[in-house]
Amino acid sequence: MSYRIPTPPPSLEELARRQQNVVTAGQLRSRGVPARVVSGHCRRGGPWQRLLPRVYLLQCGEPSPEQRMWAALLYAAQNGREEGRREGAVITGAAALALYGFAAVPRLPAVTGVDVLVPRQRRLKDAGEVRIRRTERELVARSVHGLACAPVARAVADALREWTSAEWTAGGVAGPPPVREVLSEAVRRPELRCSVGELAAELAESGLIAEPRVRAVLDGLLAAERDRVLDRVGELVDEWLLPVPLTSPELRMRGGTYVAVPDLYWPQAGVAVEVDSELRCVSEGEAAWVRGGQHRMEYLGVRVVYVSGARLTGDADAVGAELREAFRLGGTDVVELLVTER
Repeated sequence: MSYRIPTPPPSLEELARRQQNVVTAGQLRSRGVPARVVSGHCRRGGPWQRLLPRVYLLQCGEPSPEQRMWAALLYAAQNGREEGRREGAVITGAAALALYGFAAVPRLPAVTGVDVLVPRQRRLKDAGEVRIRRTERELVARSVHGLACAPVARAVADALREWTSAEWTAGGVAGPPPVREVLSEAVRRPELRCSVGELAAELAESGLIAEPRVRAVLDGLLAAERDRVLDRVGELVDEWLLPVPLTSPELRMRGGTYVAVPDLYWPQAGVAVEVDSELRCVSEGEAAWVRGGQHRMEYLGVRVVYVSGARLTGDADAVGAELREAFRLGGTDVVELLVTER
């Protein structure tokens, strides 16, 4: 049997270094600093200062932007938790985007409010510049400069929710909110690891799809991503010496009943290709419409090959081989269909 030797908590000096000189009352108490000493150090002219309820800066002078972020996070995540266990809160919204380095939002020194996401059951109130946002979903954190931040898609959605609300107008911020710039940057920068599909899912979950500005930009991003994937599939068709398929034809039965509009279709083989269906479905109604067409094609004997952008990136040769095999086998007892090129 193996035993785990407990690791002693870091000293106050080490903790302050990790957290940019920002600590909580609980962290001070656990290191033997009495409350009266904390109060004395925070008096006017003292070496420390109180930034938020039960959160202190172990220095005098104006806190830096990073120290303000630490104070917001520690205020929302404390409840007696020891350092290293701040999973109870993550920075989100415009403050998180500033930490991620988004060019379309004000730089960190200009951020005047910090949105912090916490579980719904937490009993917390807004304090100072900290705005508490609650969620019923499990918190997921990404470390950015040592701070726990919401994933990019969630941070973008929370920022857009604020910008498209009355709060944005009431706040007196000059100029329109940078909806297009933020959405585009989120999926353009590979180091952010935010796909168009993840962004669309988060915006749908947040109810922002109904906002015209958001929907217009998202539709453009989805279309661009689908075009990119379709272009790569077209290259595979050439590489594997397959005939040129029809692009987005409309399939109907002899009586005129609508069947579907597949992305690619080989009428001579009865084979259709559907590429990243979720990239054109930003609502459940649209998703049901697309799934219905796919099910009808399969029911009528068409062989449907489903291709994802992620699989294309990871193993394009396997996708090419699957396309060739599907064309070789063809559909099974395909009902005669009317094919209209669009």
